[in-house]
Amino acid sequence: MARSNSRPLSPHLTIWKWGPAMAVSIMHRVTGNGLATAGALGLIWWLMAAATGPEAYATFVKCATSPIGYLVMIGLSWFFFQHLFSGLRHFVLDMGAGYELRNNKMWSIATFVASLLVTGFVWLTIFGKAL
Repeated sequence: MARSNSRPLSPHLTIWKWGPAMAVSIMHRVTGNGLATAGALGLIWWLMAAATGPEAYATFVKCATSPIGYLVMIGLSWFFFQHLFSGLRHFVLDMGAGYELRNNKMWSIATFVASLLVTGFVWLTIFGKAL
C-alpha cells in the first residue's frame, strides 16, 4: 500500500506555546529518571565501599564531601524536591482541581519556587550546623 505524502503532519510543535505546565511535566520525568539513575549508582557505590573496607569507604567519604560531591548532593536534593512538589501537583490535578489556566500556571511556577526554596533551606541548615 502506497503512503500518500499529501497528508499533513501533526502540528503539535508549531501550535503549542511553551509554558510552565509543560516545563514542570518534562522536569518531572527528568528528575524521576535522574533520581533513579544517580540514586542507584550512589547506593551501589556506597554499599561496595562499605563492604570493601575502611580505605574504600574513606575514599567514598572523601569524594562525597568534596566540592563536586556537595554539588552533586545539592543537585540530587533539588531533583528530589522538584519531583516531590511536581508529584503533589499531579495528585491535585488527578483529583480534578487546578485545571484553570491561571491556577495551573501559578501552581506550576510555585513548584519550581518551592523546590528551590526548600533545597536552599535544607542545605543552609546542613552547612550552618557544619560551621
